[in-house]
Amino acid sequence: MIRFTLNGAAVAHPGGMSLLHALRGDFLLNGPRFGCGAEACGACHVLLEGRSVPACTLPVEAVAGRAVTTLEGLGTRAAPHPLQRAFLEEQAGQCGFCLSGIIVTAAAFLRENPTPDEEALRVALEGHLCRCGSHNRILRAILRAAREMRA
Repeated sequence: MIRFTLNGAAVAHPGGMSLLHALRGDFLLNGPRFGCGAEACGACHVLLEGRSVPACTLPVEAVAGRAVTTLEGLGTRAAPHPLQRAFLEEQAGQCGFCLSGIIVTAAAFLRENPTPDEEALRVALEGHLCRCGSHNRILRAILRAAREMRA
């Protein structure tokens, strides 16, 4: 059994599959999405020890003894993460398929860079695709969350 921490709780999994498939199929988490399956779209990103990584090709065995955080682990409905709140306030999602990966990547980015400029944010999100064309709203939401997190 592979033991790791998932959204703050100790869990175990038999392994033998990608982390993304374990998260969605066995832990019933809908945040991380299967997009391309080749680490090219960003929809599957989760935080591994606070760093944004693609879960679609990462074997469960690679997270043994480590902490994994998904969108569901960032905040709750009663106490959403500032990014989750800002995305709602800016209406930054259209279909929402890409947002989980973008939000967890933004959370990791803001932890390292709490006062980002738009160019640094664009570089941080380079590996994430949004086919709805919501990029401007997404950038506004993340910059809004950064301001709120500093206050």
